[in-house]
Amino acid sequence: MMQTVKNLPWNVLGPWVALAAACLFFASQTDRFFTGENLSLITQQVMVVGVLAIGMTLIILTAGIDLSCGMVMALGSMVMTKLAVENELPVGLAILCGIAVTALFGLINGLLVTKAKLPSFIVTLGTMNIAFATTQIYTSSASVTDLPESLTMIGNTFDAFGTQVSYGTLIMIGLYILMWRFLSDTAPGRHIYAVGNAPEASRLTGIGVDKVLIGVYVLAGVFYGLAAMLSVARTGIGDPQAGQTENLDAITAVVLGGTSLFGGRGIILGTLVGAVIVGVFRNGLTLMGVPSVVQLLVTGVLVILAVAVDQLSHKKAR
Repeated sequence: MMQTVKNLPWNVLGPWVALAAACLFFASQTDRFFTGENLSLITQQVMVVGVLAIGMTLIILTAGIDLSCGMVMALGSMVMTKLAVENELPVGLAILCGIAVTALFGLINGLLVTKAKLPSFIVTLGTMNIAFATTQIYTSSASVTDLPESLTMIGNTFDAFGTQVSYGTLIMIGLYILMWRFLSDTAPGRHIYAVGNAPEASRLTGIGVDKVLIGVYVLAGVFYGLAAMLSVARTGIGDPQAGQTENLDAITAVVLGGTSLFGGRGIILGTLVGAVIVGVFRNGLTLMGVPSVVQLLVTGVLVILAVAVDQLSHKKAR
């Protein structure tokens, strides 16, 4: 029987309420918020963090965390752009090389978490710094410009009911639908929830917990590479300074979307709503003339509030 709105759990309904409240607030503060041009800008800003947040959701569903995602994304984007421009590799091959690098970082994270039994927080804090340093050394801290058009074409837009929508946004939505079906309808997807909810019980039922965790971190790395591709397409350059706040934005999107930091509970489509909430807040505060440093403060407050709600929900469920 279909659930009524009244009976929907808060982790499903809450993100939609928060998004509606944020939109109404910013619409009341500036008449530019609900213009087609501004809505187009929001969707373009959301697509990179949105794809990063898919990988983050997978890891948080297993009760882990990944602080390295932004820096790994930046490294992947620089590998793509330098290989395509300076080494003149075919664009498709350059993109695959960038994704391979981000997936490799995911594999390293997964192996350290499962085989060395290190906390994911510590592991990814270390690989975050390694990825940042590697990026700076590899690029000599210099941006890559004059990118081939085929590397940036998915950042182009088309008109949809008077609003410009980027092809990258459609890719992001497609990835969310794909992962929603994967997590809902496949055994490996259900294993991710099981491992996050009760790893020892999962092991006793025959689930290879370490294999699931390693697979999750590698898959998350692939999504960081796809986010790097979208970032390059959106900005039109390879920027070695990119990704320095995206890890916080991705975590914020996941938690605002209703995925529990305790693992085993969450809906991937909620993360998409959470990413839009982050984009709406950043955009709305910019329209109001709020400095970027204050926007970071607001993002931090949103994380704390979302985690506090998750903590209360977890205590009630016990």
